[in-house]
Amino acid sequence: MRLIRLLVALLALASGSAHAEEVRVKDLGRFLGWRDNALVGYGIVTGLSGSGDSPRSTVTRQTLSNVLSRLGVTISPDQLQSRNVAAVIVTATLPPSANIGDRIDVNVTSIGDARSLVGGTLLMTPLLGPDRQSYALAQGSLVVGGYSFDDRLNQRQKNYPTAAVLPSGATVETPVSVSLADGDGRLTFVLSNPDFSTAQAIANGLNAALGGAVARARGADAVVIEATPRSDIGALVARIENIAVEPGRSARIVINERTGTVVAGGDARISSVVIAQGDIRVSVTVDRSASQPLLYGGFAPGAQSLLITNSKLDVEEGRDAVIKSPSSTVADLVDGLTRARVGTRNIISILQAMKAAGALHAEIVVQ
Repeated sequence: MRLIRLLVALLALASGSAHAEEVRVKDLGRFLGWRDNALVGYGIVTGLSGSGDSPRSTVTRQTLSNVLSRLGVTISPDQLQSRNVAAVIVTATLPPSANIGDRIDVNVTSIGDARSLVGGTLLMTPLLGPDRQSYALAQGSLVVGGYSFDDRLNQRQKNYPTAAVLPSGATVETPVSVSLADGDGRLTFVLSNPDFSTAQAIANGLNAALGGAVARARGADAVVIEATPRSDIGALVARIENIAVEPGRSARIVINERTGTVVAGGDARISSVVIAQGDIRVSVTVDRSASQPLLYGGFAPGAQSLLITNSKLDVEEGRDAVIKSPSSTVADLVDGLTRARVGTRNIISILQAMKAAGALHAEIVVQ
């Protein structure tokens, strides 16, 4: 019932705020070219207390041999039997604009049969971009939010000790710069959720704020803004981002059947509909008992225990609910269903049936 009350409150809030709402342009998308960049690298972690990769891991022994050879020590991979090292994959995200010396966070995950990375240190690892160029170097002590201990088939584990992080563990070595304007001096704003109404609303808002026909909607996913050669791109972008517009709305209901969650926008409307909801609950209770023979003396070789099974069948007819709902919103419907003590999962089934009947004018997204 608590989940249902929360659902009704959220839907009522959405219905009450379904009128004009202005949102900043920066919250509706991003400028083309302003994006994060994925980095990845392959490295080795040392200093583990016997919880690293086993000698069966050929790639770990080969990597450790290569590292030692670069440090002036020549040793064959077959001679390395240490379990204090582990081969790992290192990932990071390079921000859209990065300068030499900036620090970024790093994620480290084991790719061998190591049991734990607790206490390990990542050796210098180049982080490569999609163009195979090195953009950052990662190195440092790992932070593992868990542990794993075992002794004689007794194991205790918390979280996932084969994954770790290095806060600010990588240093940017190659600067990254972003050019938001194209060769013709245009800026392109890309919408997070493509919508013709929203794109046109952004273009109209920019034209009203900046003066003149400087912006136009290029389809449902982008707005093109003309920038003069003398424009300060940074100042122009900052001004555009803080212009408030009223975006278009899409009637959509998101349903998660695993958790019994329903989230609907305030614009999700329904036609006149009659809903009949009821159920019958059947429960069977089985009671088994044994009847032991009573012997008052002597020996009775033919006496046996008797197993008696008693079953009880209960049929409980649930409370029927017949609800007539005029043309209204989903919030009003859910409010009526809640008063009729209809459960959340039954509400989900009712919404799906209404969509099939053509009475629900909204898109249903099932997760």
